[in-house]
Amino acid sequence: MGRWWLVAAGLWLLVALSVPDAAAGGRTRLQEKEGRRGRRRKDGQGQGRAGPGPSRPLKIRLVPGPNAPAEPSEHQRDVGVLNSQKSLQGQQASYSVIPGKQGRCVYQGLTMFDQAVWSPKPCVTCLCAGGRVACDEVTCPTVRCLFPFTPAGECCPVCMEPVPNDPGDPITPLTQEEIRRILWREEEERREEEEERLRKKDEARKKRRKQRKKQEDNQRKMVEERRREEEEALRKQVEKEEEEWKRQLEEEEERRREEEERRREEEEERKKKEREAREMERKLEEEEKHQEEVKEEEEEVWLRGDVFQMPPKVTEEPDFLPAPIPRPPAETEEEEEEEEEGVGHRGGLPPGCDISDVTMTCENAKLTYFPPLTIPELKSLSLEGNSISSIPEGAFNGIPNLEWINLKKNKLESAAIDPKAFKGLKMLRRLYLDGNLLEVVPSDLPPTLQELKISENKLKVIDENSFQGLSSLVILELEGNLLSEGNVDPLAFAPLTQLSYLRLGRNHFRTVPQGLPESVLELYLENNLIEEISETVFNQTTNLNVVSLRHNKLDETRIAPLAWINHRNLESIDLSHNELYLVPSYLPKSLVHLVLMGNNIERIPGFVFAHMDPGLEYLYLSYNRLDAEGTEPESFFGAYHSMVEVCLDHNQLANVPSGISEMTNLLFLRLDHNRIRSIPDEAICDPDLTGDSTMVSLRLENNYIDPQKISPSAFSCVRASSSVVLKPQNTK
Repeated sequence: MGRWWLVAAGLWLLVALSVPDAAAGGRTRLQEKEGRRGRRRKDGQGQGRAGPGPSRPLKIRLVPGPNAPAEPSEHQRDVGVLNSQKSLQGQQASYSVIPGKQGRCVYQGLTMFDQAVWSPKPCVTCLCAGGRVACDEVTCPTVRCLFPFTPAGECCPVCMEPVPNDPGDPITPLTQEEIRRILWREEEERREEEEERLRKKDEARKKRRKQRKKQEDNQRKMVEERRREEEEALRKQVEKEEEEWKRQLEEEEERRREEEERRREEEEERKKKEREAREMERKLEEEEKHQEEVKEEEEEVWLRGDVFQMPPKVTEEPDFLPAPIPRPPAETEEEEEEEEEGVGHRGGLPPGCDISDVTMTCENAKLTYFPPLTIPELKSLSLEGNSISSIPEGAFNGIPNLEWINLKKNKLESAAIDPKAFKGLKMLRRLYLDGNLLEVVPSDLPPTLQELKISENKLKVIDENSFQGLSSLVILELEGNLLSEGNVDPLAFAPLTQLSYLRLGRNHFRTVPQGLPESVLELYLENNLIEEISETVFNQTTNLNVVSLRHNKLDETRIAPLAWINHRNLESIDLSHNELYLVPSYLPKSLVHLVLMGNNIERIPGFVFAHMDPGLEYLYLSYNRLDAEGTEPESFFGAYHSMVEVCLDHNQLANVPSGISEMTNLLFLRLDHNRIRSIPDEAICDPDLTGDSTMVSLRLENNYIDPQKISPSAFSCVRASSSVVLKPQNTK
């Protein structure tokens, strides 16, 4: 309320000074003021809305209307306001009181001193008295005038009627035209002030924009400087790594030379020792030969005796009978027992045999029969490379604790092996029968057997009893026989409940044999005649991890879509050297390792690897027919973050396949022996990819590439420049 009275008093004085003593005088002053305004515009101080001249208040006297209350003096207004507020101190207030601070008040988060007066909103005045806040709202009086006006910041209207300078002067009201002119001038000045404010605001905005641009330039310079520093640091780091790599190469070369020198010295020392040993052996042989010659001479003399000597002269009647030939002394009983025991004693091993601790080796000893042995503690027996053709029933009676028997490369026939020959071996774990003439699996094999090898024989049949009782068998190798799906019983593998490793390569199978054990982890069927993979053949082998089908007659149309796509453990498939024209679809979801070398593959279909989880890591497509149209942008989709090694060498590619640069974990890449002519910057390495270089080896030799035209950033993802092989290149 106090603020309103102050403003009203000021306006009253302003109007009183601007109105003349009489009507004519008032009009004359108004005309003079208009003249001054006109002159100011002519002088350039009031040029339209954008004029820069200073604004001035409009001098209009505002007086209360006929019914408005008379204005008290400034002192009276302040006292009245304070008294009005003090009269309300007895009312209840909901404001905070700060004790101990001379009656201060807290109003809407602000601390007010005692006796402070403020107006939180128009027509409301508040007082802080003794720590309490009292507020009073002004009630506006009714005004009756032609032109009521509410000043800015006030709540009650006043009349806009001219008043005389002197109480005795007559009051001449302003005409409507004069009032409109006054209001227009006031609007013009307000517009000029607004335009001046906008101009200053625009200048400030331009100044801020200039400052912001300067800051951005400074930031850009700082970023550029930091980038240059990082590039310099990276260059130094690369140079340091290259120097370190060269140093390591030099050290490795030095170690290699030292190793070669050491090997050469060892070889020379070995040869020297061999020469010395041969010399010693020769001397021993000569000594033995000399001793044998002396012994033979002694035996000859001993056998001849005195037969050829002249008989001594006797006086008695001569005896015409010849003297008896003397005999060698009789052998002792111990020597006779040793002779009867023969080779069964450790000191009487067959020629070419050697025994060490619990292992006996008779390899390539030209044995034609199974040697009778009595060595109960023997664990391992190797008779490889002999001409043994039969195994009698009690062959192993003297060596019952054998754990490993090697009978490879002999002449064993099924009919010459006694049915109960192996039955007494309760500790046997491994039995090797490779390279013999067997037509059936030996019967009554020990149930403790874990490894059985019968490769390179003449097996013609595997019936349901061939592996009866071999529930502990883990490894079974039957390669290089005469087996096919027609002579292998589907129930033959049923007893092999723990079989993990099965080799059936180099046989005559046209399809994958039925009845494979559920436990098998690795299956090898290479070098057969397999033309088809049905959707049921691997239904039981849910644990299968590795399948090798190389060197068969498969094409992509003969692999059933459901043959193995749902296998969760199958990680490695080898289909190299078949008759494939496309990378097969419906590969296992869990596949990690795929080998397709030596086929006729012309295209890698899009999304062929997209369904794999966690993703393919090793892809070998060497020696195929991939050309410029052999790959699609989506050919490697699904393997961008999993691929570790890709081999596309020995094809007909004219450019680097798309998608290679997106393989973030690629370590080895082979593109040699193709028809590539250029290496774009983003073909192999992603220029936007940040982080350490990952690629270890990149092969690009034997293409049509000009190394001088390759950008240095083309190989930014390769760890070392020496890891890139570019030479030699083909000529045009």
